[in-house]
Amino acid sequence: MFLDKIKSKESGILLYGITPPKAQVGPEKVIEIAEKTLARLHNLDIDALVVYDVQDESARTSEERPFPFISAHDPFEFAKNHLSSLQVPKIIYRPAGKFTQDELNTWLKDVVNHGFSPVFVGVPSPDFVPVTSLPEAYNVWRQYQDQSVIGAVTIPERHAVLKDEDQRILDKVSSGVSYFVSQCVFNVDYAKAMLDALVQACQTKNQEIPTIIFTLTACGSVKTLHFMEWLGIHIPEELKEEFKTSENILDRSVEVCITIADELIKYCIQLGVPVGFNIESVAIRKEEIEASIAMVNQIGEMLKAEGLRK
Repeated sequence: MFLDKIKSKESGILLYGITPPKAQVGPEKVIEIAEKTLARLHNLDIDALVVYDVQDESARTSEERPFPFISAHDPFEFAKNHLSSLQVPKIIYRPAGKFTQDELNTWLKDVVNHGFSPVFVGVPSPDFVPVTSLPEAYNVWRQYQDQSVIGAVTIPERHAVLKDEDQRILDKVSSGVSYFVSQCVFNVDYAKAMLDALVQACQTKNQEIPTIIFTLTACGSVKTLHFMEWLGIHIPEELKEEFKTSENILDRSVEVCITIADELIKYCIQLGVPVGFNIESVAIRKEEIEASIAMVNQIGEMLKAEGLRK
């Protein structure tokens, strides 16, 4: 079970990440979308399903958003009401800073009662004044720590600039966080540098290394490529040009993701880092959805080959 694997720091965890339907989608269409989601996930060998909270991050940057922001249905309500027949735990993202401590407590109680796990995410822009700080939110969660685990987000790109992601991770560990899901990785050197710093910090402080789950996602178009960069995902220039000139950017991006997974599996084994992967599927094109399913299956086999997954 996901909970046991996280608590025992077992490597080889596989997650699949989705977004809820758009807010303007009516009840009947939501049911239809959920049924299609369930149909493709029922036979997938995953430990948990991630359901993202869709936030408008336009205030984070002055650059124009490549795609217009469209709000989505609440991830917890969507998972609770429409995905219950999928017999894996659900991981629900929540921007803690938008809610009072009482609101978070009520939400956490419902989440834990359904056997789900929360991931608190930060505020959508630096000048947003949170109603509840992340440390306060983690403190609210403490009363549920015997029944659940809580995750957090880690960003290798942030470490490349600020050189402090290791400390951010350990600060959150001290607040009760058990595992970290990365932003989508296309720069494997950034991910490795973050791992190096984390391992060194844990050795210095004589602490156990927390589980790191790397997010991978296929890129199906040049416009999606621009959107990834807008979100803050760093794509090395050489790779970016390769994608732009590729005859099939989707197939090439899948090859790159598989190569990155292979590198990170071997690197984490070498460093002794409990490692897993989150395969993200937030596109609506059939080809991209099918590519994400293929990635889960292939990476699952890679983890088994290394003895990290049964």
